[in-house]
Amino acid sequence: MTPTIVTKTPHPVPVERELRRERLAGLAQRHGAPAVLALAVLIASVLFPAFPTAENANGIAIQSSFLAIVALGMTFVIITGGIDLSVGSVFALGGVLAAYASPWGPLPALLLPLAVCGAIGLVQGLLIAKTGMAPFIVTLAGLLGARGLLLAVTDEGATTYLVPKESAFLELGQGTLFGIGYPVYLTVVLFALGAVLLQRTRYGQAVFAVGGSPDAAALMGLPVARIRVMTYLLSGLLAGFAGVLNASRLSSGVTILGVGMELDAIAAVVIGGTLLVGGAGSISGTLCGVLLLGVIQNVINQIGTLNSSYQSVVSGLFLIVVVVVQTFLGRRRRPR
Repeated sequence: MTPTIVTKTPHPVPVERELRRERLAGLAQRHGAPAVLALAVLIASVLFPAFPTAENANGIAIQSSFLAIVALGMTFVIITGGIDLSVGSVFALGGVLAAYASPWGPLPALLLPLAVCGAIGLVQGLLIAKTGMAPFIVTLAGLLGARGLLLAVTDEGATTYLVPKESAFLELGQGTLFGIGYPVYLTVVLFALGAVLLQRTRYGQAVFAVGGSPDAAALMGLPVARIRVMTYLLSGLLAGFAGVLNASRLSSGVTILGVGMELDAIAAVVIGGTLLVGGAGSISGTLCGVLLLGVIQNVINQIGTLNSSYQSVVSGLFLIVVVVVQTFLGRRRRPR
């Protein structure tokens, strides 16, 4: 008599439970930044009476607008799976060139920095797309090159170009409408255009495809090299424009600005839910990430006992927590 072999089949994986966890993880990853921002604003409003005032809110919006414009370009770059370390130096260079050209009128003050900063982004994009060089190396060289050009224009930082007091260029950064500064309105418009560009155009869909898998995007017939070039060009233009606004706001081209700004932009984009590996992200998330950093800095200022060094420490710790949480949530989601 042949013995009967009984095998135990493993219990079936609870598919519905896994799908539910996946959906919850994806929801938290996409909408975690707005939720944390709302919570931070609520707590700050309760603890600090001066926080929820219109004047303080306008101050946060103004201070955050310059970083937000830089982070907008960084969002496109990171979604493609790249990185742009040059934006801080390009931001400072744009401000200096705007102040330098401002005596000839508002149009040269706007066009000169956009042309130079756009050219820097274009060259970086061509090097990355056409030669296959690592974005980290290329944009690091761009950081050094833009900072070197800035120092050359300002005689090693000894010359500070001032915007003439009667210049109409000052209205761009210092003008207000209904008590809100023009930079805030410009930032909102740029983010609205960025959201449409990313979500409603072929270019935006190609950006996601290139970030998800460049090889698959190429097999689909997408112009991968052109998409990357356009993305770095956009990043350079936005960083330069943020510098223009800042020069108009300060009435001068300050050479020491922009140091470390690239790290703040990357932090805001990552906090907003954009994955550093590329292929996923949103414009609204980046805006929430920028505002969250602005709220944190403002709360620390409200406390009044911490200097700028402690502000950097708190922001860094917060970024670590967010990245760890996003990594955990990302592992909870099955690869697509």
